[in-house]
Order: sequence, then structure tokens, then C-alpha cells
Amino acid sequence: MATVSPSFRMPAEWEPHAGTWLAWPHRTSDWPGKFGPIPWVYGEIIRTLARYETVNVIVRDADMKERAAAILKRVHADTANVKLHTIRTDRSWVRDSGPIFAYDKAGKKTALDWHFNAWAKYPDWRVDDKLPGIVAKKQGVPAVQPTYKGTRIVLEGGSIDVNGAGLLLTTEECLLSEVQQRNPALSRADYEAAFAQYLGVKRVIWLNRGIDGDDTHGHIDDLARFTSTNTIVTVVEKNEADENFAPLQENLERLKATKLTIVPLPMPSPVIFRKQRIPASYANFYIANGVVIVPTFNDPQDRHALGTLAELFPDRDVVGIHCVDLVWGLGTLHCMTQQEPK
Repeated sequence: MATVSPSFRMPAEWEPHAGTWLAWPHRTSDWPGKFGPIPWVYGEIIRTLARYETVNVIVRDADMKERAAAILKRVHADTANVKLHTIRTDRSWVRDSGPIFAYDKAGKKTALDWHFNAWAKYPDWRVDDKLPGIVAKKQGVPAVQPTYKGTRIVLEGGSIDVNGAGLLLTTEECLLSEVQQRNPALSRADYEAAFAQYLGVKRVIWLNRGIDGDDTHGHIDDLARFTSTNTIVTVVEKNEADENFAPLQENLERLKATKLTIVPLPMPSPVIFRKQRIPASYANFYIANGVVIVPTFNDPQDRHALGTLAELFPDRDVVGIHCVDLVWGLGTLHCMTQQEPK
């Protein structure tokens, strides 16, 4: 990778948070025929997170604010730790549409306002694309729009994972494929240079493909995640007849070649609804202050995934969140959250 002087550093997810950002669900077509329980799932997630840190909840309008507040009260969330912000959104997947917070050279917090175009797949993204700038203004931090070769860069938070010390995980399928192509003008070397400048990355670890049913075409946060500066968990499929077996084995071999500590994480049995396979993965966990929330799927592997992550995060509570309904929206806990560092 070419030597580039970094302007920013993206901290690891486990570094201290000022809070978590998420957006209250309102787009019924994201959970067709199954939207009813989704606000209650969000209520449970917020209730859990609010025990450990501030939760900033984006609501579309005054009516939604009232409904969200009523649900949070009924689930006994610590509302002293919950802030409701009225901001319009297209969808509620803040990991991808929200700001990625970083520190500048002086250690000042900055909101990186990457371009968002709905995974290069859906036409309605222009409201979500404004979200990082609005959040930055509310929080009183500067916003910077990353560019490369004069063009604003499209990047979703779910497509990358960092250890805060110079390493970044991503996939070729998401960033280099011509399918759902985010940045046609950018090569592998261009991405690496941009990551060096804006995220403080010295080395990019490229995996190949994502899991079956992934609407994003290869997001890393369903595949492999840093749990410390030198440890990565990666999902592995044991059933050789499963569509995920071969690509996950290839990703595992690539990770082993890094000489980092690689810990396997199981995959749940296929989650299928309306004859569609849904991207259920234990790698979509979210690390907050004092807690790691982990998606569970009423599957025997739930306890193995929770146990593995509990061993990797001995200083945090590890809490399973039932996500069989939530994952019908093609994402779970990491997809819906975005950390704001202190």
C-alpha cells in the first residue's frame, strides 16, 4: 500500500463511547408483512444499551417521537440515558448512512460524511445522505466529506471494520465488484490510500465474499470482526453442502495468513422466511461501553456464539438479543447502530 500521511484515525469500536446512534424504524417495506414486532425489538435493544451508555435515537417526526417514547417507557428503558432527536431518514440502517466518527491529528472528534447511495441498489437515499452532516451539527463537531481524485467517496460503515491501530477488514465483493458498484473510479490501491488518509489505516485485509442472502453484496460485519488489536473472529460454516461453506473457508484461509489470532464463530442454521434465505450471522454483534449485544436466532449455536464472545470480552457483559424478526430487514444489531467515541 502506498505511503499516505493520515489526516484522521478511526477508533476501534471497543474504545470508550460518548454514546450510540440509531434510528427508530418506520419503513414498513424493510420488513414486509412483519413490521409489527420491530419497534418492540428496538425498544429492547435501547433498553439494554441505555444501562451502559447514552443512546441517541433518531425519530422522523413528533408523532414517531411520542410512539417511541411510549414503547421505551413500557419496556422500562432508562430514559435518562436516552435522547430523542427529530431528523428525517429514508431508512433506519444508521451503520451505513450515519457519520463515521474519527479523530483528527490534534485528537479532535470529527464526523466523516461519506457519500451514501443506498448500497448502489435502491433509488431513495438522498434524505439519508444528509444524516451525517445533521448529526455533526447537533453534536457540535466538524463534518468532513472524504474525497479521492476529486470525487466524494461512497462508503458504508458495515463494509469496514478497524482495530484502531492501523488495520482494516473489508471484502472484494463489496468494494471491488462491478455488482452494486459504489465507486467505479476507485481501484484497490485507491481505496487503500483513502483509508490511510481518512481512517489512519496502514494495512487493509481483503476477504473475498460475503454470506448468502446479504443484500449489501459483501459487508464485512456479517463475516469477520476485530475483537482486539490482534484478534479477529470470523464466521465458519460446518455444513459442506451449505452455500456459505466454500466462501467462508476461503476467508478463513486468508485470515490465517495474516498471522493474527483468528477465532472461529459458528453460523446459525439457515434462517428462511417466505422462501428467502436471510443473512443471519453472529458476527453482526455491537460493542458498547461495558456490554456486547449479540444477535440470536433460536438456534443451538446461539450459546456457542455467546460463549465465544464472552471469552473474548471478559470485561464486558455479553447479552443475546432475539433477532429472528429483525433480520427479515436483512440486518441486525451492528447494521442498525453507530458508535460515537468520546
